[in-house]
Amino acid sequence: MRRAALALVLMCLSSSALAEERRGRARVSANGLYSVRMVEAGQDQCRLEVTQESGPVWSLAQCLGTVDDFYFVSNDGERVWVVWPLVEKGKPAPRPKKKSKAKKPKGPPAWARVVVAAQYGRDGQRLQEKRLTEWLNTRQLSEVRQLTHHFKWLEGTLGIPGKGPRLTDAGVVELEPVGGTTRKLTF
Repeated sequence: MRRAALALVLMCLSSSALAEERRGRARVSANGLYSVRMVEAGQDQCRLEVTQESGPVWSLAQCLGTVDDFYFVSNDGERVWVVWPLVEKGKPAPRPKKKSKAKKPKGPPAWARVVVAAQYGRDGQRLQEKRLTEWLNTRQLSEVRQLTHHFKWLEGTLGIPGKGPRLTDAGVVELEPVGGTTRKLTF
């Protein structure tokens, strides 16, 4: 009886350990030689994997996003663009302590100044980044879907109609922010 109970407990523990690892959708480079995916091994344990048909090329033990984000690998397998469709809002600028009749500062709100896409090298270094304010002007920001602590900004994702992010045959990532026009990310 004890052995059966022990076997049952061990089976539950091993299956829960296997269930914790989540793998994102693998996306292939434009030339078809490389693929990239994010793997969540557990709480705050992630790795970005770049592979070829023959096996792993390199991996990066960093949480650059979640398995639900979009990852695109270059034709040489050395760089990866990460696009975050659900972004945590930036913190507002500190307010002045004195009450004055000063006008609101012009320009985009603080939440819109956050990074929504970044390119990383195989060493984990951030090579390029794009902020929402680079793609949308202040008037277009009204199209962004606001949540309590996050916002949704990318067409074709998270219930927002439109074309989702994609890698063209020329090796360029194309995407459409809400209220904007097609934007391109080049390696």
